[in-house]
Order: sequence, then structure tokens, then C-alpha cells
Amino acid sequence: MKRILELVLGLALAGAFVASAAELVRCEGDYEYHLQGIAVAEAGTLYWSFTTDLVKTDAAGKVLAKVQVANHHGDLCLQDGRLYVAVNLGEFNKPAGKADSWVYVYEADSLAFVARYAVPEVVHGAGGMAAKDGHFFVVGGLPAGVEENYVYEYDENFRFVQRHVIASGWTSMGIQTAAWHDGAWWFGCYGESRILLKTDAAFRLRGHFAFDSSLGIVGTEPDRFLVATGPKTAEGRCLGEVRTVQSDPLVGLR
Repeated sequence: MKRILELVLGLALAGAFVASAAELVRCEGDYEYHLQGIAVAEAGTLYWSFTTDLVKTDAAGKVLAKVQVANHHGDLCLQDGRLYVAVNLGEFNKPAGKADSWVYVYEADSLAFVARYAVPEVVHGAGGMAAKDGHFFVVGGLPAGVEENYVYEYDENFRFVQRHVIASGWTSMGIQTAAWHDGAWWFGCYGESRILLKTDAAFRLRGHFAFDSSLGIVGTEPDRFLVATGPKTAEGRCLGEVRTVQSDPLVGLR
């Protein structure tokens, strides 16, 4: 079964997974803290951020490399052979002045640390990020009762460009994951009923769906995404899984 899954997922074109929505790929091993985000490279190589562990696997979930990292590493993205991870060393979801927001950079091949960049504009705690057209977009926490979300744009050298506002209403702890795909932004949020936000390129809200992509979302091919889930073992250790989902104009993703 494992070999069959490897063959199916290995049929990747520019990183596109070919799998049915029912198929799951599980990251080998279990971890102390829950999954925060995923990224995918060509030929199906997967990257998983487990808060204090950064993991690289093949398309079937077998670990190829793993490093311990600072708490709290969040969602991540892959750009030009490097991984970029949203990191908060302070508090989340508090008024300005409590967070300590960074982007950490790692070599995608080896997971070797390269550099880190301060992103102090992310005042409620950097928790997720994505790349588009050579720029980086960072999302994160949100104090209770704030009726909009924020996306912070940086250039390729992490010079601050501008803050974008999403008229989303309040979402629990802000935005956790981000992806640019199929000409739209997709944002995963926590909450009792976890929310998926969809916006256009100008961050105008185009959808507010009851769909859980808060542990990881990445586009793979037209109308297709990988979405992560994070079950636990009987002992309470955290696992990571991904499955292929399809965009749907009525429910967002299915």
C-alpha cells in the first residue's frame, strides 16, 4: 500500500499531488506540539511545522530531515529553495507590544538555518505566511473583539511595504495559515467552527466558509489544494496528515 501511495503521489507536475480526497498522507513520527502549517516542493516533498520541530518528508510521509526549532514556529512557505517560517517568540492575540515577531529562513534541502528577519509590524504575533510575486505576506494573532484581520506585506528583503485589512469580522486568534492560489488568497482560522476566508488579490472578502484549513493549506494544481489535519495519539502526542481537496464556489473547499 505504501509503495502504491508513493507512485500515485509521485506523479507530480510542478509539485501537484494526484490523489483522491479520501487519501491521506501521514507524517512519520509524533510530536510534542501540534502542526502549524505545511509546504510542498516538486516531486511531492513535504515540509511540516510542528511548533518546535521542522520536518521534511517524501511524498509518502517518510522523514528525510528534522530539526528542533524555537517555540513558536508557525505556518511556512517555500520560495527559491528556501523555507520561510512565521515565528513569534512573545505572546499572541494581545495588544501591541506583547509579541516578538520574526520570519526564520532555512535551506529546503537540509533544513539548515540561514537567517532571520524581524517583522515588528505584526503586532499581535506572527503565525503564518505565504509568498506572491516575490513578496512575502505575514498573518497572525488578533485580540478578542477586533472585527477585521490584517495581512502584512514585505518585499524580498523583508522591508515592510504595507498592512492590508480584511473586512472578515472577528475570527478566533486571527489567521493561522495562508496560501495564494488560483488567483485568490485563502486563509485558515481557528474557532469552535473553524473558518476559511477567501479574498481577491486586493484582500476584498470573497468567501467566508465553515471549512478547517487552520493547520495547513497549499495550492498544488488548478482547483486543487493540500489541507492538513492534526490528530493525536492515545498518549496525546501530535500527528500530521494531509489530504487533497477541491475548490467549490459554494462551500470553499471540499
